[in-house]
This record gives sequence, C-alpha cells and structure tokens, in this order.
Amino acid sequence: MPLVPLRPVLESAAKNGFAQGAFNVNAVAQAKAVIEIHETFRSAAILQGADLANGFMGGRVDFMNASLEDKIAGAKNIANAVRKYGETSDIPVVLHLDHGRDLDSCKAAIQGGYTSVMIDGSALPFEENMELTREVVKYAHERGVSVEGELGVLAGVEDHVFSSASTYTNPLSAVEFIRKTGVDALAISYGTMHGASKGKNVKLRKEIPTAISECLAYEGIFCALVSHGSSTVPRYIVDEINALGGQLSDTAGISADELRAAIPCGIRKINVDTDIRLAVTRNMKEFFNKYPEKRTSGTIGEIYELLETKKEQFDPRAFLTPIMPAVMYGETDDEDTKAILQCVEKGVKEAVGTLIVQFGSYGKAPLGEPVSLDEMAQRYREMER
Repeated sequence: MPLVPLRPVLESAAKNGFAQGAFNVNAVAQAKAVIEIHETFRSAAILQGADLANGFMGGRVDFMNASLEDKIAGAKNIANAVRKYGETSDIPVVLHLDHGRDLDSCKAAIQGGYTSVMIDGSALPFEENMELTREVVKYAHERGVSVEGELGVLAGVEDHVFSSASTYTNPLSAVEFIRKTGVDALAISYGTMHGASKGKNVKLRKEIPTAISECLAYEGIFCALVSHGSSTVPRYIVDEINALGGQLSDTAGISADELRAAIPCGIRKINVDTDIRLAVTRNMKEFFNKYPEKRTSGTIGEIYELLETKKEQFDPRAFLTPIMPAVMYGETDDEDTKAILQCVEKGVKEAVGTLIVQFGSYGKAPLGEPVSLDEMAQRYREMER
C-alpha cells in the first residue's frame, strides 16, 4: 500500500491501548530491515529520518554541516528506499522526519516524500515555538502530512540536538500548545534523555503524560504523546562491543518496564535510535573478528580500520562512509559490501523486533485504517470547519 500519514496509525494505537515504536534509519539497508521485521510481527511501521540523516543520505559524509540541498537529496533517497519496500507491503508504513529544525527542513522532507514531519521548536520561547509549529502544521496538513511538535527540553545529545539539562513539560502549557497549533502528536519531556548515557535506574515522571491525556480527553482533543530519547541501550550489546575492542563507557538506557508503564498514561509513539546503532556496530565488529581476511578487503577494509580507530563511537555513520553508494542507494555487485549490509540488516532486526514486542504493536497492523495523503488532507480540511 502507499505510504500513510502518522495520525491514523497513532489513532489506532490510542484506540487499542498500545504504543508504536519509531525507528531511525540512515541507510537503505536499515529501511529494508525495519519494514521486513514489522511485516514479520504484523505491526504498522514508523521509519524516521532525522534532519541530519537526510544530509548523510544526500552524500554528505560530514553530515553535521549538511546544506539544505544535501537534505533535499537525502530525503528523496530515504523516501525512495521506504517506498521501494513499503509500497509492496501489507502493513501501514509511515516515513517521519525526526527533529526538523525549521520550516525549510520540513518542506524539504515533504517534497522528498515524507508523510509526517516533526518540527522541533522546543528551544524557543513558548509563543515562538507555537507560531513556528502552527506554520508547519498549515503547510503540512494542506498536503495530508501529519505533524509532531515538541514542548519541554530533553537532556543529552542526538545529532544537532543538545541540552545539558531537562525541562519537564508543563501539562497545562501542553494542552494550550496542542489546542492552538493543531499538532497530531507532541513530544514531551518526562524523564527520558537523548544518547546512550541516560543514567541508571531512570524513573519516568508518568504523572506528566497522565495529566496531559486527561485534560485532552476532557476537551475532546486528539493528540498522541511521544517519548523521545527512549532507547533501552541493551547491556549485553554494549558488553559485546567492548569485548570486541570497543571502548564504550557510562552507558545506560530507559528500562523496557518503565516504557511499558508509560503507555497506559498516553504515550503512543516511542522513539528509538541508539539501540539500532549499537546492534549494527556490534555486528560489524563481529564480522571482522570472524573473517579476519576481510580486514584488507579493497571495498570494506577501510570500514575495519575506522572501527579500530574510533573505538569509543557506535554510530554506524562513522564507519560506513567507504561504501556510501550502497548506503544511499542499496545496490551493489560487490560480495564483501553485501556481507556488511547483511550485518546492518540483522542488527536492525534484532533491536527493532525486541521492541515491537515490548511496546505491544505486534499483530495490530490489521486494526489500523489505511489512509492516503489525499484522504488525510480532506480530513484535515473537515476538522477545520
């Protein structure tokens, strides 16, 4: 089926009492794997391309300095990959922009084929955040594209998103923000944190989503609450990376028990990136450990060198640059490159499959209503009347 907007998928999650994982992808192989594992578990799929992921997929190795043109090219590459595997799928598939920085970034993603966008104005004063979000909502809804906003600040680092401290979301401000902007989803700050070092034994402030959800229900407003910075950072994968020569320290995630307990409080979308990065990096290290002769391969030998040089890193984008054409377009005739891409796919499926079960979306794909962008645009017009 064609790619679908985010809102109907989250409406189904709310109606049936579960959460959808939302998984970041930075390569065609990752997109393929995310869709395939969701098909296996009969779950709708939300694939996310972060603003800088678009730059990377546009061929910008130094993606922190990606231009708007790089992001436009990368958005098309990610969308082409998701369409390739998603449009032949029997499950609903959403392509969502994660942490869009401004209206131009959101427009670039929509023009590239994204069916949902996040505009992150959380660092702005409340009124400015609201105005920027309202502007994105107007542009996106006219095209049937769903919008996620953010209110409150998460600590930690994710691409260009950084804060040294958290600012919890005020429930009353959240309801006002939702009412005045018309967002379909809202990312809140309630104790999660970006990155691989979230602190041990984190206890989420579940009273925050509970209060927001109860106020929204009283006013008859739909808006799905989103949990960013929610990777579980599996201890066993970190240990395996370090046993293979990695140097990861001070790593800790949000426990699956805490995340599951937040779902009845109104959390309907749970963002995960770090778990995938860890599993993919572990798999590549294992590959070169098992096949030492591949360390001098003409096509993937440099990946091994990068793994050995950057022992404290776990983002696959730091290691996959020698095979950028395969990363960006997913096609290669080289057997060594194919082997590395298989490592990528297996790592994605391990991390994502576990969380589909934890979040309760398995078997729920048939419960959702397939809605095209044109149909969603008409629904948005009707909502405004």
